[in-house]
Amino acid sequence: MTPLKYLTTLICFVFIAIRAASGEVRNEFGEVGGEVSFGSTSLNPSVSSIIWKHRSSTGPVVKAIEWDPAEDPDVSIPNPRFKDITTLNEKTGEITITNLTVEHSGFYTIDINSKEQEQRFSLTVMAPVPKPVIKIEKIEMNPNAVNLKCEYNETIIWKNSAGETLKGSPHTPKGELITAEKKGNPDVFYTCTLKNAVSESTSDPVYERDLFEESGLWWIALIVIPVLILALFVLLYKFWTKSHRKQYNLASEGNKMKEDAVSPDQKNVYKNGISDATQR
Repeated sequence: MTPLKYLTTLICFVFIAIRAASGEVRNEFGEVGGEVSFGSTSLNPSVSSIIWKHRSSTGPVVKAIEWDPAEDPDVSIPNPRFKDITTLNEKTGEITITNLTVEHSGFYTIDINSKEQEQRFSLTVMAPVPKPVIKIEKIEMNPNAVNLKCEYNETIIWKNSAGETLKGSPHTPKGELITAEKKGNPDVFYTCTLKNAVSESTSDPVYERDLFEESGLWWIALIVIPVLILALFVLLYKFWTKSHRKQYNLASEGNKMKEDAVSPDQKNVYKNGISDATQR
């Protein structure tokens, strides 16, 4: 073998030895304030004791929960960090921790009959993601497009109203952005979803009608408003003219009816009276 092949073989043997010594590690995730369960699914009936141990990244190894019916038939919780929030299933060996905090993160091992098992558990307790807010940035050189920003350190998912997943670009110092172009449909919208191993949250939709200014409305208003005023004036004028003409016709008809009610003899007397008065 060449020296390179010897070195490659040696590295492989070392890797296998380390993995065998360390045992299998299973990753578990929990949400702050939530609950998590992990461990064996079944145990040999001859189990006489179970001890779960915890080791954080900075602290020493501590006992999280212990069951030894030979000494005490009840389950004991030696460490205050796990008091009142930790339970053990003696039949399966499964441990359950509630009201999780970041301090519960770390490695967990289980001793059965005073022998540490090969399988280990890595618990990561994370805060739930916040509800994202999409920030809008105008593009000076392009009034028909805007940048939408979503700030977060982990997974960001952009979608549009058609349900399509959009590819975002990295945004400094954190997060992603997409460029939304004007489609001419005010009901088109975009959402941003934040996601980590324990939770996800989606923003309120941002609609196209809120992203772009309708610059053409001002000249439309300049035309429409005067037309409406003129139309209103014409209607008022027609109404006034019609009303005035109706009143004039009613007055004329009233005068004519009065004249028709006077007899010819009365008209002659009236005229003669006027003539006599003039001569006098």
